[in-house]
Amino acid sequence: MAETAVAVDADADADVEPKWRSYGTRRRSTRTVRVRTSVTLVALTVVAVLLVPPLVQLDQQAVDLAAKLQPPSWAHPFGTDDVGRDLLLRCVYGLRVSLFVGVVAALTATVIGTALGATAGALGGWADRGIMRLVDTFSSVPHLLLGIFIVAMFRPGVWPVVVSVGLTHWLSTARIVRAEVLSLRSRPYIDAAISGGASRWRVTVRHLLPAVLPQAALAAVLMVPHAMWHESALSFLGLGLPAHMASLGNLIQNARGSLLAGQWWPTLFPGLFLIVPTLAIAGLAGAWRERINPRRRSELML
Repeated sequence: MAETAVAVDADADADVEPKWRSYGTRRRSTRTVRVRTSVTLVALTVVAVLLVPPLVQLDQQAVDLAAKLQPPSWAHPFGTDDVGRDLLLRCVYGLRVSLFVGVVAALTATVIGTALGATAGALGGWADRGIMRLVDTFSSVPHLLLGIFIVAMFRPGVWPVVVSVGLTHWLSTARIVRAEVLSLRSRPYIDAAISGGASRWRVTVRHLLPAVLPQAALAAVLMVPHAMWHESALSFLGLGLPAHMASLGNLIQNARGSLLAGQWWPTLFPGLFLIVPTLAIAGLAGAWRERINPRRRSELML
């Protein structure tokens, strides 16, 4: 009887193990497809913003009232807007502006958040309490409302939007970096460096900052799509980029009347140019997070 029970248990384990292996294989396959799709979409985005404007010999500001609101065709793959401008070229220029704002604002916010988070975690005491109270104060105000207040102090343009997004999106990075630094401070090699006579500044620069840079870089990548949406929201409200400048938010805002009249393409294509790159960047950032976080990666591979 005992031998029979052992044989039954062995058969059950043999049935379960292939199921887990099959599940893990499917998860890895799904993750691979997601990463490859994200890489392809990001590559297409970069190629579009870099090569389409110089290759397409058209003026994206050229007005042709005789060709206004034409549906997609061979001459205009995305159709034309309400003043006859080619919508494909306008979307590419708008994506270029949104990416520029998103990348520069994300880098600005990451530098601010990393500096303040590392300072709070490394110094502790009154510095930690003061910086975290500053973070709590900024967190109590909605990002968009604070961004509108900052942009309203300047004329519409690219750099006021960059400043607005950069000054309102460093909070999460500061929290992440501070938590990582506090975790690293209890490591044996940090205690050994302090016992060896290393100053707090040297320990922070030589040991703590290099250890938190991957997390800070990941936060910067994740912040790019958020910054793009923030810029588009400000431009849609008329507080971001000037109305004549190609911006995805401006394009969607200008297409509201056309959508009500039944012309769907002036709204659809700028929206896709905003949604698809942000999903692709978020997909790459998710794969990167799984790679630098072994615990999460092992959980996802079950």
